[in-house]
Amino acid sequence: MTGTTIAGAPRVGRMPWPGLLALFSAAFAAVMTELLPAGLLPQIGAALGVSQAQVGFLVTGYAVASFLAAIPLTALLRGLPRRPVLVGALTGFAVCNGVTALSSSYAVTFGARVLAGVMGGILWAMLVGYAARMVPPERRGRAIAIVSAGITVALCAGIPAGAALASAFGWRAAFGGLAVVAVVLVGWVRWQVPNFPGEAAAARVPLRRVAVIPGIRTVLGVTLLVLVGHQTMYTYVAAFAELTGAVRTSVVLLAFGAGTVAGIWVIGAVIDRFLRVSLVVVLAVVAGAMTVLGLFSGTEPGYADALGGAAVLLTVAVGLWGAAFGGVPTLLQTALVNASGPGNADVATSMQTTVYNAGIAAGSLAGGVVLEGAG
Repeated sequence: MTGTTIAGAPRVGRMPWPGLLALFSAAFAAVMTELLPAGLLPQIGAALGVSQAQVGFLVTGYAVASFLAAIPLTALLRGLPRRPVLVGALTGFAVCNGVTALSSSYAVTFGARVLAGVMGGILWAMLVGYAARMVPPERRGRAIAIVSAGITVALCAGIPAGAALASAFGWRAAFGGLAVVAVVLVGWVRWQVPNFPGEAAAARVPLRRVAVIPGIRTVLGVTLLVLVGHQTMYTYVAAFAELTGAVRTSVVLLAFGAGTVAGIWVIGAVIDRFLRVSLVVVLAVVAGAMTVLGLFSGTEPGYADALGGAAVLLTVAVGLWGAAFGGVPTLLQTALVNASGPGNADVATSMQTTVYNAGIAAGSLAGGVVLEGAG
């Protein structure tokens, strides 16, 4: 085949790196916008005259808005050309982060964060489907892995870098920098990302029919379960490290982060050939790592030290957990797009965005209940 299969898509065998890297950067900016306040609680609280808990609500407000907006706004915007919608979401990020950087009012800041969450809901519903449409089917998994790596890089490097920037120049500079990044991304997307047409009214598959396409509910169910299981543990990983007395929290987070980076790289190399097998393997590794953590952490500080070498075992288990979970979002997103088809990918991934956030909320709640009740 020498032509293109979809208007604007690259020829078979070629990867549109500039466009994919623009989408990677959009994912990076979205994660930074959502989570950066969590690392700047004291500074923002002092500047706005509110408690750190109220600053934490800036993250909550973003997440809730993203959760509520993803499905209805994706359905509403399905008929519009794709690139203007993407540019509009990024422009919204630029405005909201700029307002956050300049605001001295908690109410105004909270409103900007809620609007940013709406933009995030739109963006996350688009990115995976966009990447899938930019490449031929045999490169779809790799393209999704490239875009999803923006999440990992933001978590492992972006958030610490943002916190360091805030320490050096103030938290407002960090959000101002995010606003500038979003403006640059608007130009980058217009230059390098192809524009795809919206769905014609007659061709749009109703939301309820997308939900019952074979495979969709299975992928969404696995997404919910794995996020509940993961978040139940990850939310309270500092408490776990303190309980064991063998591994410091910083070591645990470093091992998890390094494992996640490795996992993304490995999955990107094999996903297009071994999607189902890879997903089964990484879920099994997560389950096995959790089992090791439960068996060898003990129930009293210092227990792990008494086992001799348990600290190494626990660190390796956390690293394997990170490596396996690092590939899970890409695998699930690719499986979802394969089931729905690229034409229905935006709607399907908007459902997954909602389920993903529900799993995070449920896992955090379940972990707290278990921690308080059973240790």
